[in-house]
Amino acid sequence: MVSISNNNQKQLLSKMATNDGHGENSPYFDGWKAYANDPFHLTDNPNGVIQMGLAENQLCFDLIQEWVVNNPKASICTAEGAENFQDIAIFQDYHGLPEFRQAVARFMEKVRGDKVIFDPDRIVMSGGATGAHEMLAFCLADSGDAFLVPTPYYPGFDRDLRWRTGVQLFPVVCESCNDFKVTKKALEEAYEKAQQSNIKIKGLLINNPSNPLGTLLDKDTLRDIITFINSKNIHLVCDEIYAATVFDQPRFISVSEIVEDMIECNKDLIHIVYSLSKDLGFPGFRVGIVYSYNDTVVNIARKMSSFGLVSTQTQHLLASMLSDEVFIEKFIAESSERLGERQGMFTKGLAEVGISTLKSNAGLFFWMDLRRLLKEATFDGELELWRIIINEVKLNVSPGCSFHCSEPGWFRVCFANMDDETMRIALKRISYFVLQPKGLNNKAAVNKQCSRRKLQISLSFRRLDHEFMNSPAHSPMNSPLVRT
Repeated sequence: MVSISNNNQKQLLSKMATNDGHGENSPYFDGWKAYANDPFHLTDNPNGVIQMGLAENQLCFDLIQEWVVNNPKASICTAEGAENFQDIAIFQDYHGLPEFRQAVARFMEKVRGDKVIFDPDRIVMSGGATGAHEMLAFCLADSGDAFLVPTPYYPGFDRDLRWRTGVQLFPVVCESCNDFKVTKKALEEAYEKAQQSNIKIKGLLINNPSNPLGTLLDKDTLRDIITFINSKNIHLVCDEIYAATVFDQPRFISVSEIVEDMIECNKDLIHIVYSLSKDLGFPGFRVGIVYSYNDTVVNIARKMSSFGLVSTQTQHLLASMLSDEVFIEKFIAESSERLGERQGMFTKGLAEVGISTLKSNAGLFFWMDLRRLLKEATFDGELELWRIIINEVKLNVSPGCSFHCSEPGWFRVCFANMDDETMRIALKRISYFVLQPKGLNNKAAVNKQCSRRKLQISLSFRRLDHEFMNSPAHSPMNSPLVRT
């Protein structure tokens, strides 16, 4: 068999297929690989890497499973639902099942507190939020054009919007001195800098709630953003995929709520990306949504959606689930409570060993401040610390540089993709690492010091465990099985 070198492979294949635009070589994805090579398991591999770099919502699958068991007709792959198999399995056009679009529109309204109304005819399907972002980038910009993006931002945006479209992302630098807020000054400075570099700005991409910060944009900031894009006549793409993960005040405010009140707003410039991956915890279903106020964008995006449709089997199941308003209200409330409980326990445990986090009230993660642990206040110093955390502490947390953060020493920590026991083990690992003695060369002294530290931590976590098990969200009497 004749083997072909990598250089020859690149000559045989397209430049797009062989370039590094996917971003797979970033520390963000390197952390996933470290977990894949040595995955933690409570019994099979208790010393493995704990995955804290994946923003998954696994805290309410018991509610989902209970609904599925109680509604077998919702699936065409059950005896009760098989009578609908043919109708769902045959060809469907790319508009999507009407009942699916209606159910998604209603769910989007529910998640936003019934403050706005969404038109089902403006909903365009895609293969997850990844497909939705790329589809919008193809619709709104040409290769070489750029979108402004406030930092820090989700590393996947580099793949989603840039790789196959040729579109650029231009940073709007936000800083820790004001909790990384998006300001009018930062927006204007970024726009002017792009103009000076002869880069054509076609839009602004915002993430609300923020990934990785877990914070919300307030009404004044959203108004400032809309005023800014109107004055520049550029598009606004609002990623709202974490809308239902808010677990504390202030409440989530969607851009759709603001545009209804701003008479001077050009709605043709406003586009929302949504999905069911985070709010419901269904990333494997690949349900992405583009909701645009621009008629032309809706029409051309619907044509483009042919390359990444949601299966009709998935649409059929979700249409039934999302139309069950009693269940949806219960799920949103319970999910919010459990997320708040988990985030509170995690951040409190970190605070007890002197680790601070950015104040947040949404998302499946928080922004952890490890600046004081850096040997040097540089991004090289941040990556050095990150490698120690990955290889020695065995935790996959994501370094801020992979989110294009302007300051070294920040890390994103995901907290909703693990069970309670794994969370406690992760906290203990972080605590041991932070409290380990420095500058002790005598092995006996080190062991003695470590034993004392472990005793302190053990007592601390007994208190946390007691609070955790006696909190309302984790009371045995609050179990759905007991309630049933």
